[in-house]
Amino acid sequence: MKQPKKAFRYALPLLFVLMITLLSGCSDIMVMDPKGPIGESQKDLIIQTMILCGIILVPVLALAAYIVFRYRDKPNSKATYKPNWSHNNTLEAVWWGIPIVVIIILAVITVRGTYALEPSKPIESEKETLVIQATSLDWKWLFKYPEQDIATVNYVQIPEDVPIRFELTSDAPMNSFWIPQLGGQMYTMSGMAMKLHLQADEQGVYYGSGANFSGEHFADMNFEVHATSQEEFDQWVEEVKATGEPLTMEGYEALAEPGTSEPQFYSTFPEGLFEKIVTKYTVDGHGAHSGHGAVEADDAEAEEADAEMNHMDHESMDQQENEAEAAVSDEHADHH
Repeated sequence: MKQPKKAFRYALPLLFVLMITLLSGCSDIMVMDPKGPIGESQKDLIIQTMILCGIILVPVLALAAYIVFRYRDKPNSKATYKPNWSHNNTLEAVWWGIPIVVIIILAVITVRGTYALEPSKPIESEKETLVIQATSLDWKWLFKYPEQDIATVNYVQIPEDVPIRFELTSDAPMNSFWIPQLGGQMYTMSGMAMKLHLQADEQGVYYGSGANFSGEHFADMNFEVHATSQEEFDQWVEEVKATGEPLTMEGYEALAEPGTSEPQFYSTFPEGLFEKIVTKYTVDGHGAHSGHGAVEADDAEAEEADAEMNHMDHESMDQQENEAEAAVSDEHADHH
């Protein structure tokens, strides 16, 4: 029995050293190095949550190790032996009270953070928001800039300190749009248009990906986000317009076929392409949904449909009134 105990005594420190060594490789965690206001707020939420969890976990793990060591079976043990002990009011209050308080605090922080970081909530800024429409395909990303009338594949360029509104959908299996250093994920789904507001506070190149398993080349659904000055962004737009080929509907249909792609740049794209993709799998235009706030196109379509329905209702009412008046006139004529 002495050899196993001796081996365990040596193995425990070695296991601890191995764990520290493995954890040292996690120093480059992108979500803990945010470069935008949304990412910074999410980092603060992660740190606060870790501290609150540590208030419970650290003492519990330390006590577990202490109790195992203090009350281990050994000759001439001086540990107190109380075989009939079963309850202590003070200890019960401590190990139930502290977790309850921590959970309440954690709930308040989480609720406040959830509302503050609502993805469809615009970022307050003196600068005008830039709109980028992102579509997940098999296995690539298509980005359209409706205000600049250009499009790219697996490449995004944005100006620093400018709020970006990503309008997200999918023309393939569901995926997840994620730029770790700028903010959290947002799902892309067929027949749905989602909103995600992000911003880059510093110039740089940021990693973006499809964070949802979607088949054979899932690992290739990566893209780069280049945050530059406004002047460099404007120059890049002009360069794409001058050198890129136009994206036609036939070109889009070929692009949507399963396969990987290198970055591509298009000088223009078909008008209303994003809305066509959103409503592609609906029947007579019905069935599309917009999560976390509808994009403006959906709002406009809804208002137009309401106006048309109201117009039809008024026409129907006028027709009924005319028929009633004609019936009354006929009745008077018969009477005379």
